[in-house]
Amino acid sequence: MSTETKTMAKSEPRFGVKALVKIGMLSAVAIILMLYEIPLPFAPSFYEIDFSEVPVMVGAFAMGPLAGALIELVKILLNFVFTGTDTGGVGELANFIIGCSLCVPAGLIYRLNRTRKTALIGMITGTVTMTVLGCIINAFVLLPTFATVFSMPVDELVAMGTAVNPHITSLSTFVIFAVAPFNLLKGVLVSLIVFLIYKKISPIFRMH
Repeated sequence: MSTETKTMAKSEPRFGVKALVKIGMLSAVAIILMLYEIPLPFAPSFYEIDFSEVPVMVGAFAMGPLAGALIELVKILLNFVFTGTDTGGVGELANFIIGCSLCVPAGLIYRLNRTRKTALIGMITGTVTMTVLGCIINAFVLLPTFATVFSMPVDELVAMGTAVNPHITSLSTFVIFAVAPFNLLKGVLVSLIVFLIYKKISPIFRMH
């Protein structure tokens, strides 16, 4: 086996039974946290913050970005099983992509050099990525899908935003004044929690 092949083999994540148990445990915590949602004063009632990405990011830091993506996937699938869907899976797929856009970049960057500084850079990168991608997906996928599912024009969704924030007058201002702050705030809060707790709980993930 060549040196390059050996290096590639070492870099490939391998999930044994214990790793899968940890992924399952973090997924269970994520689905529980997903049940507790906090409404926001600047956005319509269907935008509520939860902290289910905290265990996802913990998993991405402890076991790598692929593990984080798997935890996010299991969380979305469990939520689908327990609550069903109104969007034919579109909302679930969008939420999976948005959740991964926060935790996977953070996990990738932290994996390069496991320091608090690198973790912070990864969290900032993930938060910015989620904010930008969340705006795009909401504007072009989620909001039009919700409008179709609930048989209402997008203007009615915008009006719901106007009711809580007079600066929201169109789809673009909805994204700027509701969606962007929502994702930015969620990314900051999730990152802050993980930044404060990760070093204290990381020994759990090093146990054999």
